[in-house]
Amino acid sequence: MLSHLRLWREQGWTPIDAATYAELWQRFGGSVATHPQVVERLAGLAGIPVRYLGWRERGELRAALPTWGRHLALSKDVLKRQGKRGLFDLGNAEIILPMAPQARVALRHRARYVSDLHAEHISSLREQAEGLALAREPEQYSKKFRYNQRREQRLLEEAGGVIRPMLELSAAEQAAIYAELFQRRWGFEATGKAHLTEVFALLREFMTGSLIYLNDEPVAIQVLYRVEAPQWVSLEYINGGVDPQTRDFSPGSVLSFVNTQAAWAEARALGKPLRYSFGRADREYKDRWCHRVPVYQV
Repeated sequence: MLSHLRLWREQGWTPIDAATYAELWQRFGGSVATHPQVVERLAGLAGIPVRYLGWRERGELRAALPTWGRHLALSKDVLKRQGKRGLFDLGNAEIILPMAPQARVALRHRARYVSDLHAEHISSLREQAEGLALAREPEQYSKKFRYNQRREQRLLEEAGGVIRPMLELSAAEQAAIYAELFQRRWGFEATGKAHLTEVFALLREFMTGSLIYLNDEPVAIQVLYRVEAPQWVSLEYINGGVDPQTRDFSPGSVLSFVNTQAAWAEARALGKPLRYSFGRADREYKDRWCHRVPVYQV
């Protein structure tokens, strides 16, 4: 029975190796959650093998996907079922699969937060009730909004605030600061707290952004992962933490401003559009920074 289900699920798909998947990602693009090294390293941490599949049209590979059984690789459902819930946190990351622009694909593996870039290319998609929050371009913020953000940054810096790159810190330092500020902000532990140092070390080359210190103490941090595809830059804002006692200086808002501005500047220097995802469009603060776009599931 199981083999029949897999035959149905994989109809039109053929097994490929990890190197071929990586080649297709570099040719057709993808997102943080489908990047070959992100998939390989986090799957290795979980100890769950990845089965890579390719879709052929007229004899040529035109799409690819990494799978864990009937799910896309790195699925929270699979981690939970294997007793590894919360091993790592990718938030509700946008799923962009390596796919040729004109490909038409039948996807039968379970997936959520599939990008609207695939809306016309995957016949089995249905729109999710909640949208995805993608950061607006800098010019799409009002003049008053930009003025207020710059003013908050100036006041924070005048009070002793310092903005430092995340990569100045070791993975262990990042993990300790993130775990502490997340706990202070939300009142419960960060997902995967026990493995944060290992995950941050595995994904270090993809980590970007800054954190904020006030009087030599860290007060705001955001976990951001960034990958560059041929056609765009994909950036995931996974989660963050902030010291509530410093809310008068709005360090979380300042950090969002600093990080989004820097990401847009980098993408524009490369001449590529930026897909800066805040994940599920489920909180009011995301509406200040983002516009909502449709997102799909299988």
